[in-house]
Amino acid sequence: MMPAYNLPPEFRALAPLPERPRLLVVDDQPINIQTLYQIFHADHEVFMATSGEQALAFCRDNVPPDLILLDVIMPGMDGIEVCRRLKSDPALADIPVIFVTARSEPADEAGALAEGGVDFIAKPVNPAVVRARVKTHLTLKAQTDLLHSLVFIDGLTGVANRRRFDEALQIEWRRCRRSNTPLTLLMIDIDHFKRYNDHYGHQTGDACLQKIAATLKAGLRRAHDLVARYGGEEFVCLMPECDYPAGQNKAEELRAAIAALGIPHADSPTVSRVTLSIGTAVMHPNGENSPDALIAAADAALYEAKNRGRDRVFAAPPA
Repeated sequence: MMPAYNLPPEFRALAPLPERPRLLVVDDQPINIQTLYQIFHADHEVFMATSGEQALAFCRDNVPPDLILLDVIMPGMDGIEVCRRLKSDPALADIPVIFVTARSEPADEAGALAEGGVDFIAKPVNPAVVRARVKTHLTLKAQTDLLHSLVFIDGLTGVANRRRFDEALQIEWRRCRRSNTPLTLLMIDIDHFKRYNDHYGHQTGDACLQKIAATLKAGLRRAHDLVARYGGEEFVCLMPECDYPAGQNKAEELRAAIAALGIPHADSPTVSRVTLSIGTAVMHPNGENSPDALIAAADAALYEAKNRGRDRVFAAPPA
């Protein structure tokens, strides 16, 4: 992969920083946290943790921060071990970690960087220096995220591809298992799409897929929900922390939104416009079920929606 700092100008323009980047400051001394908060709170969302254990719990149970400012010397779990654990978790490994510490010997700096830190700042911090370094690493992360995302985007529809969905399912499964929250999956099929292609031609079929993908994406309003093209005319929606009734309601909203587009489908034996069949499944991830079981349940529900006449939602019993 091309290093982020060698990105051509057109990619740099497409990778702006988040409007208010999320920073996690980890230090066992409140005065140090307060100092960094004063430096960054005006144009960043600043979260705080006073121990390594608290920092890891925050990252695992919330939307991960864009960057972590991490003290090295802390009672209990020190910063080096926190960084090591972050880098061992696929869902958190890409968060840049800047070590902030009173220990400034070359051996300390080399050891921190060897464990995965991206930078090392000595205390007491200089506000201008720490702001500049944080901005640099946030920019690099935004550019790297852009390149990473291009690998996971479906070229026709612009939504996530199957590879991205497979990765996200594993990550969200583990996250929901830790937090004991439900995970909902919608399996979506465009009714009689082969007939649509045969009747209108593949170029019109591609345009139809693009409209449907855009409508599904617009219908998922939470940032951590994901719509992906699963294959052909099938899409999936992955919705963490979404229970059985909410999943059914969202599936029905999406079905109705596509119907409201009024895309003509003269050769459909169901109705004379493009429609969706949707199967929904929800599980509380635990040791007795699996991501594959969630997919199988949603796929079986989709089959039942088709079997009952299409243009409808069918929900698998909650598990």
